[in-house]
Amino acid sequence: MQIDRVQAIASTANFKQLPEKFIRPAHEQPENTKPLEGVSVPVISLSESHDILVKEIYNACSEWGFFLLKDHGISPGLIEKLQKVGMEFFNQPQEEKEKYANDPSTGKFEGYGTKMTKNLDEKVEWIDYFFHLMSPPSKVNHQIWPQIPSSYREVTEEYNKELLKVTETVLELLSEGLGLEGKVLKSWVGGDAIEFEMKINMYPPCPQPELALGVEPHTDMSALTLLVPNDVPGLQVWKDDYWIAVDYLPNALFVHIGDQIEVLSNGKYKSVLHRSTVNKERTRMSWAVFCAPPHDAMIGPLPELLDEKNPAKYSTKTFAEFRHRKFNKLPQ
Repeated sequence: MQIDRVQAIASTANFKQLPEKFIRPAHEQPENTKPLEGVSVPVISLSESHDILVKEIYNACSEWGFFLLKDHGISPGLIEKLQKVGMEFFNQPQEEKEKYANDPSTGKFEGYGTKMTKNLDEKVEWIDYFFHLMSPPSKVNHQIWPQIPSSYREVTEEYNKELLKVTETVLELLSEGLGLEGKVLKSWVGGDAIEFEMKINMYPPCPQPELALGVEPHTDMSALTLLVPNDVPGLQVWKDDYWIAVDYLPNALFVHIGDQIEVLSNGKYKSVLHRSTVNKERTRMSWAVFCAPPHDAMIGPLPELLDEKNPAKYSTKTFAEFRHRKFNKLPQ
């Protein structure tokens, strides 16, 4: 099946007008839903004292569901290498990239793709992507990872190793913010079986960015999402009935609370609604890692947080069931 890749459309000579399928409904168009000026998202440094970190992360995740994390211990050099090998994949000739094409309709999610969701009025997002599992080793299929550049695997495995450490720290701080032992959230999300999924998002220059979206408004079905962007801004998060633009902060990790942490915390932490806008002149890219439970994990509000005054706000189900309902837009 021939798929129209956004990068190929964008590189067509004299491409000046957006095809109809990319034009969002008026109420979603960025020109009609401009972000609130003068508001900044929380920025948290892992070099703060432990008690301050617990409090700052609790506040950010209960009020925003999102924060920028700096001084996290992942070297700027490694982030630069990760971005370089990702860009090199997308800079290959189209026929090379197509060798990695995925097919979500048959359940083959890993590989090179052009959209992950189909919304009801059939509008398409201005994005190509590459998606693959990074962890745990038993679930990883290196055959689907890019073979070019040859350093892709080494760099990505090193990044995965470093990100595992940061994720463990963040989950511990989130647990303590709920008044629980530090290991509680990690164990409920799957312990050492937590799946780390890499999604490299590629948003080519768009001739009419005021009409399109790179990714439509959504929450992540993961527990956490940790993302590094290039220096082209575009991420916006929803807070108090406004979109808030997230400024680029070099080498920071963009930390999103996902649906599973909202459920486990019984709503104390918020899964952040967010979207991605695009740029007229420049390519925007981001490297998102979704930290998700194994499919058979049972996810529901933590028993320690429930009592007569605080009943469960969410049902308990396997992550596989949650995924099925979310993908098919069924009530949870």
